[in-house]
Amino acid sequence: MTDEATFAAQLEPHRRELQVHCYRMLGSFDEAEDLVQETFLRAWRKRASYEGRATVRAWLYRIATNACLDLLARNKRRVAPSAAGANPSEVPWLEPVPDRLLDEVAAGGVDPEEAIVAKETIELAFLVAIQHLPPRQRAALILRDVLGWSAKETAELLESTVASANSALQRARAGLEQQLPERRSAWAPDADPSEQERALLARFMDAHERADASGLADMLREDVRVTMPPFPMVYDGIDALRPLWEHAFDRDAHGDWRLVPTRVNRQPAAASYLRRPGDTEFRAFKLDVLRVEGDVIAEITTFGEQPFARLGLPPTL
Repeated sequence: MTDEATFAAQLEPHRRELQVHCYRMLGSFDEAEDLVQETFLRAWRKRASYEGRATVRAWLYRIATNACLDLLARNKRRVAPSAAGANPSEVPWLEPVPDRLLDEVAAGGVDPEEAIVAKETIELAFLVAIQHLPPRQRAALILRDVLGWSAKETAELLESTVASANSALQRARAGLEQQLPERRSAWAPDADPSEQERALLARFMDAHERADASGLADMLREDVRVTMPPFPMVYDGIDALRPLWEHAFDRDAHGDWRLVPTRVNRQPAAASYLRRPGDTEFRAFKLDVLRVEGDVIAEITTFGEQPFARLGLPPTL
């Protein structure tokens, strides 16, 4: 009989892709880590029932998906419908995922065409939108449209008929369309960060460090949206942001800023460090994730300093 260490070694190559799968299902990086560990524990307990008719990978996805559905059933968390479309403030448990982890998944054998699809389904806008879907619809959408499973495979995993699985998929697609931002096809990313994205991020960081509110306004779409999960604040439009900038850029009251470029969820991001008056170090403060549309920033999702450690960023500069 296979011992636990040998069994764990056989499962380990699948850890990162399962983590991304659970992250899509849940929207939380920390919960996704926990659910992968739960998946491995369930696999060990059920090892005698594995008959080899499916690949180990498919078997693990089945276990992971059901573990996520079980968690969602226990928590019964809901996202209130929004007439204006989904926004991160409606998903207080939302957390970013480092591109480093996504690169590890891609290095595991995903071909370039599939990698692009993966990027389009890992952005924050997509993660937020699918949190509005009922759990089983969410699972059907991810299995069919993200992982490319067949209707029959999806139905077997969800323990339903093919007709029922197809119906769940159609409802999920319709719900997703209502929640995604307008003109999404115009900003769907390429396989690599574009020059435009890099240039906008550099300008954003420079203006922030110089406390240049006018410079920031010039690179934002007029109806830009800024959200700050887990807090419910939503700022719509440049005029709504001006008091926020006036407060943040008051050097006498708050100090100086220094920003470091990074990437999460296949989007450009800036890690902000603040040196308060009288302090000698810049300390981790917030993470701004940019959604670029054309040649402007259409949305900014701001997190606290919690993601810095998993991004490999130091607590001080």
